[in-house]
Amino acid sequence: MKDEEKKPTNGSSRRGMSRRKFLRGVGVGSSVLSTGLLGGPLLPEAEAQGSAARAVGPTAVPIELTINGQRRSLRLEPRVTLLEALRDHLEMTGAKRVCDRSSCGACTVILNDMAVYSCSVLAIEAQGKNIQTVEGLARGSELHPVQSAFVEHDGQQCGFCTPGFVMAVKAFLDKHPNPTPEQMRVGLGGNLCRCSSYEGIRKAVMEAARRLPAGRNRDAPGGRPNA
Repeated sequence: MKDEEKKPTNGSSRRGMSRRKFLRGVGVGSSVLSTGLLGGPLLPEAEAQGSAARAVGPTAVPIELTINGQRRSLRLEPRVTLLEALRDHLEMTGAKRVCDRSSCGACTVILNDMAVYSCSVLAIEAQGKNIQTVEGLARGSELHPVQSAFVEHDGQQCGFCTPGFVMAVKAFLDKHPNPTPEQMRVGLGGNLCRCSSYEGIRKAVMEAARRLPAGRNRDAPGGRPNA
């Protein structure tokens, strides 16, 4: 029997390569790839430290925003949204981060007379444009007509959607001073109220439309022209 060829056992080939040896070899090869080719421990120490110290992506750049008539200077990364700039860097927390994907309208601000979702506008893109937020509507303790109409007609419950609705309503009424119910339904369709205060909101919109003067002085509190 010594001259007979031994039969291969399970998991091995006739040349003696078992599955265990094959998998062990694959593991060693993967380890070499992950350390050597991908810049791990096989790099010289100084080069490895330099690689770790390099910044990835654009760094902060100076930008200037005009918010409620005031110029604000900031240093922000280009990826920062207008909503993040307002809330996290300027402590203007009226615009709310709720869906963060342009679906609910809680972050609505007015950009060059147009209602926009600030979660989907880069702060760097808003430079040179007139930004209006809910913080700029009231004059001291005197509310803007849209704000006071929301209070009087109970157009809010939890309040998360309210600032976005107020700004959307203002932008809408600036373009439609005497809206029809259908115009109101379509014009404010981009804002959602999870508490379903829509009946109060509709009444507030029509009341604000009656109070606001026509023309260019619609930013005045109480519906009176600016001095």
